[in-house]
Amino acid sequence: MPVSTNDEIPESLYNTYKPLMFSLAYRMLGSVMDAEDIVHESFLALRKTGWEHVGNVRAYLCRIVTNRCLNHLQSSAKKRELYPGPWLPEPLVGEAGESAVTDDPLKSYVHKESLATAYLLLLQQLSYVERAVFLLREALQYDYDEIADIVGKSSVNCRQIYHRAKRSLGNRASVAEDGGEKAAPPSETNRLVEQFVRALANSDVDQLMNALSADVALVMDGGGKVTALPRAVAGSLRIASFLATMPSKLPPEVAYRLTDVNGRPGVVVQTRDQTIAVTSFQVENGRITGIYVVVNPDKLRHVPIL
Repeated sequence: MPVSTNDEIPESLYNTYKPLMFSLAYRMLGSVMDAEDIVHESFLALRKTGWEHVGNVRAYLCRIVTNRCLNHLQSSAKKRELYPGPWLPEPLVGEAGESAVTDDPLKSYVHKESLATAYLLLLQQLSYVERAVFLLREALQYDYDEIADIVGKSSVNCRQIYHRAKRSLGNRASVAEDGGEKAAPPSETNRLVEQFVRALANSDVDQLMNALSADVALVMDGGGKVTALPRAVAGSLRIASFLATMPSKLPPEVAYRLTDVNGRPGVVVQTRDQTIAVTSFQVENGRITGIYVVVNPDKLRHVPIL
């Protein structure tokens, strides 16, 4: 929910920092709506303080966003523990090409492939403070003194936390972020997702298997609100056979819309007035290795009808 700009906060300042603040909050929380709320609250705090009295607006906003994210995560920890079935981040849906990397390193971070669902799931394995320190250092390239000021720990402690988080993620982070050592170019990924959608719409098991790697994994997040797989499943034949049954269970007027989902080609399944599912993919070596399907209606409320 955007801040209403006025004389106290120039619109140019809001436009400059809002994408970065949202990017940080979304990677911390995995929730589009919660990230938007926290960014909104952070700009309200900046307006109350008076932006002209703040020496470093970017650092000030990063501190507020990070601390509010940490507070939110701590307060909702029990709810996450009791979440029914697999948990996936709320999908970030955008037009194709919106995630392109720019010459500006900050804007590159906002749009880069670290939005990928597999990467966000890895970040969720870190403790809340580890996640904050890792993102501030790895993505925003803050020095340890700046990070210490933001999270309220010593710079030596922040250095240790960062290296511990990096060791915990290991090579999995770079693989998830880059889509594999032999990641397909965007055009090939688009072609593969298009092939997948055609096969899905036609309930064609053989064509689905042609798009999937042998050890592909499928994760569905229904949040206990709708029917979904209670756990992740693996194997191309098993998954293709399951997916081929899905079209018969959907409304007849359903449409499969290709768009960017978490910075990569994905699929939004919609009727004229409802989003039923959003799917993102992990692709390696010309095959789909991961399928992430969000069907929890609470996580789809923000998705526009395309």
